[in-house]
Amino acid sequence: MAMESVSEPVEQSAERVSEPAEVAEQAETPEQAVESEQAPEAEQAPQAEAATDAVPAPGLEALLMGTVDQARAALAEFSGAETVGEYLGATFEDPSSATHRFLANLTGYRGWQWAVVMAAYPGADHATISELVLVPGPTALLAPQWVPWQERVRPGDLGPGDLLAPPPEDPRLTPGFMATGDALIDDTAVELGLGRRQVLSPFGRAEAAQRWHDGDYGPGSAMARSTRRACRDCAFYLPLGGSLGLMFGVCANELSADGHVVEASYGCGAHSDTPQPPGTGSPLYEPYDDGVLDLAD
Repeated sequence: MAMESVSEPVEQSAERVSEPAEVAEQAETPEQAVESEQAPEAEQAPQAEAATDAVPAPGLEALLMGTVDQARAALAEFSGAETVGEYLGATFEDPSSATHRFLANLTGYRGWQWAVVMAAYPGADHATISELVLVPGPTALLAPQWVPWQERVRPGDLGPGDLLAPPPEDPRLTPGFMATGDALIDDTAVELGLGRRQVLSPFGRAEAAQRWHDGDYGPGSAMARSTRRACRDCAFYLPLGGSLGLMFGVCANELSADGHVVEASYGCGAHSDTPQPPGTGSPLYEPYDDGVLDLAD
């Protein structure tokens, strides 16, 4: 339900708005969350309080604090009496204005509050309504923090048929080799991997190397720490070409990290030099085949 305000929203408030992490800690269980679309006021509303941040002007405190019914009536006219819940208290924003808060009984706005700013000038005999606004309370469920579009795609999100272009001026890429027309030079460049429009930049290679080093197939993984053997001297280890081949290769063991890039110092229990465990093979005595015996009644 979209809410409008008469003027700009209140910039300050004695009520503290919870951060998303705090909201997650304060959220009830799913069973409690779906009990009703409009939560009982006793569960959501804190005790009414009248904290004073600013010092009210002489003669205005009683006037502004006594406008609770006027504020409730304005909300009832604006949104309907059924949407205005328990009175939560008032705070002074400045010497001549006070904000009255009410629990909002709105579907989808659990824990939110109505805020009505009442104002008066020194010597006035009545207060006027400055604005009505819907604000999140301490237990309000808020939307997650905005994530820019270019940061939303995560590893594993790409699926069949999806197109994902690199961002403009991607620091991981650099222009590749351009043909010279000399067959000898061009053929040699292609063998070196330079026959492409773009190639990995030094930054891109360093970033990939760091990611692989810190990943599941690096030396710090639980698998690598559980063995003394390393991939660098394993027959299933196929070193990469180029400078990355000094540290990384591809595992060719179908029972281990098959097809994954592994660091040379990574290791697992399926190393090609792993000895057979003792006690395997034929038993000490010849097997006795009781199937060759004749059974008689």
